[in-house]
Amino acid sequence: MKPVYFDSAATTKVRDEVIDAMTAVMHNDYGNASSTHSFGRASKVLIEQARKTIAKQLNVSAGEIVFTSGGTEADNLALQCAIRDLGVEHIITSKIEHHAVLHTVEQLEKTCDIQVSYVKLDADGQVDFEHLEQLLKTHGKTLVSLMYVNNEIGNILDVKRVSNLCQANNALFHCDAVQCIGHYKLDLQDVHIDFLAASAHKFHGPKGVGFAFIRKNSGLKPLIFGGQQERGIRAGTEAVHDIVGLEKAFIMAYANLETESAYVLDLKRHFIAELKLAFPDVRFNGMSGNLEKSTYTLINVCLPIPPEKALILLFQMDLKGIACSKGSACQSGSTKGSHVLSEILSEDDLKKPSIRFSFSIYNTKDEIDYVISVLKEFVKA
Repeated sequence: MKPVYFDSAATTKVRDEVIDAMTAVMHNDYGNASSTHSFGRASKVLIEQARKTIAKQLNVSAGEIVFTSGGTEADNLALQCAIRDLGVEHIITSKIEHHAVLHTVEQLEKTCDIQVSYVKLDADGQVDFEHLEQLLKTHGKTLVSLMYVNNEIGNILDVKRVSNLCQANNALFHCDAVQCIGHYKLDLQDVHIDFLAASAHKFHGPKGVGFAFIRKNSGLKPLIFGGQQERGIRAGTEAVHDIVGLEKAFIMAYANLETESAYVLDLKRHFIAELKLAFPDVRFNGMSGNLEKSTYTLINVCLPIPPEKALILLFQMDLKGIACSKGSACQSGSTKGSHVLSEILSEDDLKKPSIRFSFSIYNTKDEIDYVISVLKEFVKA
């Protein structure tokens, strides 16, 4: 069996068409987009076309799209600048956000005169909306920062409900949509989000490029200084090839969304069924086992394996050529377990191995069957 890649929530395989588009730009369109000569103007056209492509899909104006180095920068831009520029005194978030949000909020709490509140979650990691509403009424100018799709347990947030609550209480809404963009349609005229983060490498684009949506007239000023690129919001010479790669991946994701999401959902359905057959005591963390309330791209499973064997499970999977993870790739160097699972699992379940399997159009049912056979062999050994 060739190596099996089930870690697409960490990063996805880049589409061949994206590589071709990026290579063409590096060969032919190498001008600096800030230059006024023909080479610069050609690069500028490519960037602005990509901006328009994204804006049209999200139903916003092109000027509201700012290209960044990825989701982490986009999150930082919104959170840090909202405190500095918009008079935000209170941030509401949850303890299962991506560290790009959590660590930024923690730093802001240390260095700025702000209040941070964490909304309550149920045992599956779902937001307690009554508590959220209470928190929205307790402090001054507030920004809510909640992710659209959780990167570890796959829970899908009811963003429309959050948006409505924020508007009713004059609060700003920042949404880390890194696991959503390229996988779900989103109309930002229907759902009032003030700031949004996206990253190309989560939908078969290149690493190192993403975008922030910043609603018009928000008042946000730059986080990075040095030039007037990106309408003065984000200084630095644009990586034209990366932006074109992002655009190509974005176009293909939405052009093929219906067929490709149905294909991946069928893989997830098969994976769940086979896991239940092989391990009747298997548990799915968060809402990841629920096909309606979690993303179609991942499952997070708590396996009925003794603690002494749990420590070597990921190592064994890797030896068998299977790539998967225990949580976010951004914390893989940490000796601590998943901060997401620590919030929602019991002490007993935390001792058992939990693995995130995340998949894409490049996976097959045969690969799933191989993973199941490896797991069964490991448990019996």
